[in-house]
Amino acid sequence: MKIGIDISSLAYQRGVSRYTGDLVKALLKEQNNQLFLYGSSLRQQALLKKELQKVLKNTLPDKYDISLQYFPPSILAKIWKFGLNPIKKVMPEIEVFHSWDWLQPPDKNLPLVSTIHDLAIIRYPKVAHPMVLKMHQDSWRILRQREAQIIAVSESTKNDILRYLEIPSKNVSVIYEALPTQVAEISQELVNRPELIFSIKQKLQLSKPYLLFVGTREPRKNLSKLIQAWLPLAKDYQLLIAGEQSWDGSEKITTDPNLRFLGKVTDFELAVLYHESELFVYPSLYEGFGLPILEAFAHGVPVVASDIPAIREVAGNAAELANPMDENSIRQAIEKVLNENKTSSDNRMKKMIIRLQLFSWQKTARQTLAVYQQAINDFKA
Repeated sequence: MKIGIDISSLAYQRGVSRYTGDLVKALLKEQNNQLFLYGSSLRQQALLKKELQKVLKNTLPDKYDISLQYFPPSILAKIWKFGLNPIKKVMPEIEVFHSWDWLQPPDKNLPLVSTIHDLAIIRYPKVAHPMVLKMHQDSWRILRQREAQIIAVSESTKNDILRYLEIPSKNVSVIYEALPTQVAEISQELVNRPELIFSIKQKLQLSKPYLLFVGTREPRKNLSKLIQAWLPLAKDYQLLIAGEQSWDGSEKITTDPNLRFLGKVTDFELAVLYHESELFVYPSLYEGFGLPILEAFAHGVPVVASDIPAIREVAGNAAELANPMDENSIRQAIEKVLNENKTSSDNRMKKMIIRLQLFSWQKTARQTLAVYQQAINDFKA
């Protein structure tokens, strides 16, 4: 197949960026396909090119073609709305296009596939910027009208798509993502550079036992309940929260000095934070997948997480699940894991390793190729 993929999200260096980059890497390893990589950005053009070069590292040029434009998303949305600058004009050879769910091209003569990671913006509309919500709504409307094939990253996300977007079940395929490839790459580099580990531990002041949370500080991450659950344990364990500040007000709950908000950290800092933690706690109220759980497993860190559908799909029996609405349930789960004997701890580690092996980027790529083929077949029918 000749496959077009929108890689514009690479410039934003977020979860969807990692997904896009790792999917492209995996697709490039499959035989008998050629990728046509489309990206558009104005202010982030240099960063987009830099991130794209990381993705294409050690890949033969005959496996891909690149087309980059200088439109910011807001302008591109208006251009595409009026049917201008179609993808087929930019990349006339492609047979199918995998769009970013933020923007949809105007080509009505092209099979369309898009990945939806979650519908948090619908589940929690009060915390969504109106312009962002409208962009997504316009995108979903086009996907529905074009009868696009949709990839959902979990059964939970698929159920939300069927419920909120009213897209037929036959057009939605569940394909799990996997551990970001950079996790293993960074871990290996840290093994070779123990002085960097020491430097990061000093910078972040990792001298006391701590529990770790990773994620943007927004209401659905449920940090208020986590902090309340942790407070009785504060004299023995710090609580470190790594992630960009948002709008949840969690910093106002307590002045306990053992609660530390680290803000956004580098990938290397994050790897050390995982590795040095006693426990990773993820009490989110809603997730589309829950990738940090796999990251914690990869670093050999036990996990306490919410007993909600998407997390059950990802964590299986390898994490200790708690009721995210009940701080006592969260605390009891934390204490159970912290107090496990060696046999129980070893058994949990085995489950984590087994769970990680269920998620593979090559499996994701092959299942995604099947969706591309389905989109082409349906379009021709």
